[in-house]
Amino acid sequence: MTPLEHNQLLSVLNTNGFHAEVRTLEDWVAADATFAPGRCYVTALRQSEEYLAATSLPEVADALAGEGFELERSCATPPGAARGAFPVSGPGAFHRLVRRIYQLSLALPTAPFDTFAAKARAMPASTDAERLVIQRVGQDIFRNALLDYWDSRCPLTGITDRDLLRASHIVGWAECDGDEHRLDVHNGLLLSALWDAAFDRGLVSFTDDGAPMAGPGLSDLARKVLGLHSGLRIAGLRDAHRGNLRRHRAKYGFPTEVRSSDIESK
Repeated sequence: MTPLEHNQLLSVLNTNGFHAEVRTLEDWVAADATFAPGRCYVTALRQSEEYLAATSLPEVADALAGEGFELERSCATPPGAARGAFPVSGPGAFHRLVRRIYQLSLALPTAPFDTFAAKARAMPASTDAERLVIQRVGQDIFRNALLDYWDSRCPLTGITDRDLLRASHIVGWAECDGDEHRLDVHNGLLLSALWDAAFDRGLVSFTDDGAPMAGPGLSDLARKVLGLHSGLRIAGLRDAHRGNLRRHRAKYGFPTEVRSSDIESK
């Protein structure tokens, strides 16, 4: 690797959140993030505009695979600590992939909880008012984590206006199995405001594969405005989301085991 190639790869890492260079590993450049766990590895295939990026976090690698990124299996074996390598074509796609690794590193696996626990330890919690302040801190951290996980986009409607996006707990804050569950991004959806209100009140829920379900209390006009018959679906749900969604469906009287085909067949 020439010094110019090294600097170009390092620039991509630095631009997208990975500021602490570790060292050059053969044809790979590695760096840690300042504000997130994990390490990112990058390389370029010479004489082409093909690039590869890898992460040290297995949960991030799994999430990338779930989003449609394909593992490279034929060449450019990544360093041993990396969890596979994902190829892309062109500088723009390369920047987006490294940025996505950084976003997921901020949200997975326990980064939001770790941030919350560190802040909560330094805050008094002897009165209801003080405990409410801690809860608000946790909710702000949770929202930021969901913005990173869902790439600042409602996964159902595609809305990207941040003022219209809500951090929707699937299992409510008071019903969670502790703070780690409360801060887990798999217990949250980044929904637009109207969908958040309907979901929070149990007027709608979602199947295991992300199709919306309407409860009996939802009016015909609300169904029309929400676009319930327009083929909407949340893409990218993981098994951890599905477990929480089953609890949501059970709480509000929806079938607990259901997929979109069960709805479409009726």
